[in-house]
Amino acid sequence: MKKKWMIYGMLFIATATWGSAFIAGKIAVQSFEPATVAFLRFLGAAVLLFPIMWVMEKNRKKPTLKDYGLFAVLGLTGIALYNICFFIATKQAPVIKSSLFIASNPVLIVLLSGVFLKEKITKNHIIGMVIALSGAAIIITDGHILSLFQLGFQTIDFVLLGAVISWALYSVVGKVVLKEYSAVESTTYAVAFGTVFLAPFAFVETSWQDITQADFSTWVAIAHMSIFVTVVSFIMYYYGIKEVGAAKASIFINVMPVSAVLMATLYLGETFTWAHGIGAGFVLTGVYIGTSTKLFNRKIPAVNAADSRS
Repeated sequence: MKKKWMIYGMLFIATATWGSAFIAGKIAVQSFEPATVAFLRFLGAAVLLFPIMWVMEKNRKKPTLKDYGLFAVLGLTGIALYNICFFIATKQAPVIKSSLFIASNPVLIVLLSGVFLKEKITKNHIIGMVIALSGAAIIITDGHILSLFQLGFQTIDFVLLGAVISWALYSVVGKVVLKEYSAVESTTYAVAFGTVFLAPFAFVETSWQDITQADFSTWVAIAHMSIFVTVVSFIMYYYGIKEVGAAKASIFINVMPVSAVLMATLYLGETFTWAHGIGAGFVLTGVYIGTSTKLFNRKIPAVNAADSRS
């Protein structure tokens, strides 16, 4: 039980750290285009991850061609496609709509995990997911949930939907990969392939002059995303998937918008409202219910045959 709570703590910290990507991303896209920000982020992460893997995984097995194919899928979905969509949304989409789309990730992950990985979807998963997603919606809309319907449909919604689908596929395929490889190995190979996929886009849209003219805050933001948002948090998230499953781990993604709002309050001077506090309470409650093995899952004891005749 103690180990499980430590894993939940790791998942909480990992997804809370992802919230800072909204802040760092807003800074970075002022100097570079979305694909370039993603490329620089993961190039830096790859430089750090390979030495970490060589030190921590001395007895690692050599990947087969099929394994490289799975790593390529991880790199394409969770690294390249997701981050291009994420940074485009950071630059162009309304915060209300983009944050809610990202917060809806657990819904698709749970469904795909049940269909393709045969993970059991319990009442706790469903109830916890609904409560946590409701909390995310309250936070994102500042308590005015009906405003979601007033925004209407925009072309950028396809980009946001692409981000959700990409991350869901990344989480589900990652569970398969983690049966053979550690969290460090899986993250390292995924980041390596993702960086390769991102490179052509970055080279086309960015010049050397753009690199030299980027200010210090841009490089700090990219370094933060490389080290903490990617290397540290991805390893913790993947380890969590390995230990508790993709469906349960995905519930913690709802912590991300809470973290993003708190950081925006601290670093961007945005106001923390009553809706933020209530929404955060919903999210934390949803995470607790979704990860609990006792709530709503108690079995009704069978009636003894002799007793039923009396």
